[in-house]
Amino acid sequence: MPKRRRVGNLLALAVLTVAGQRPMHPYEMASVLRARGKDQDMPIKWGSLYTVVRNLEKHGLIEAVESGRQGARPERTVYRVTEAGREEADDWTRELLSTPVREPSSFEAGLSVLAGLGPDEVVPLLRQRLELLEQQLQDARQALERDREEVPRLFLLESEYALAMREAETGWVRALLAELASGTFPDLDGWRAFHRTGDLPPEVADIAERGSTAD
Repeated sequence: MPKRRRVGNLLALAVLTVAGQRPMHPYEMASVLRARGKDQDMPIKWGSLYTVVRNLEKHGLIEAVESGRQGARPERTVYRVTEAGREEADDWTRELLSTPVREPSSFEAGLSVLAGLGPDEVVPLLRQRLELLEQQLQDARQALERDREEVPRLFLLESEYALAMREAETGWVRALLAELASGTFPDLDGWRAFHRTGDLPPEVADIAERGSTAD
């Protein structure tokens, strides 16, 4: 089970990691993280960066080393990671690598209520998704090949993983579409009949009623 972190926002881990390389002020942290595409690897809300930095300082995970002002620019405080911050970043990374966490996607949410649409409406929607996935796959493969020419593989593993997950989803959607198109999807006629008549088959109605409470 994931630990309760003193600063649980994943942006905090990104800050600890980038500031662990050398002292930086928050604006520079954001610039470096954006340049490395970290907002593609984890859910980052840039507007909360300064709050995260303050919380990390409050808990002793980073500390201010200097403050300065250049011309009319606002004063900038430079932070470095403390020993406690390095330990936190290492422990957090170990947890993320070792402990699977259930992270439902919006696609899973859509699939969970897919029966509310008829199969003849679902098919074109999935074809649209498949077309977009295939384009994203092509773009991701090209980007990864370009990066491999300059970037060591150690720093491309998250891109490889994201590509593998997208390939898996694409294959699954393609296979589901094949079942729907060929008519081999189980009880496809019953699904169509429900949307034509509004009447659920008895066995499906029984499942739909599970968990409901009687008056």
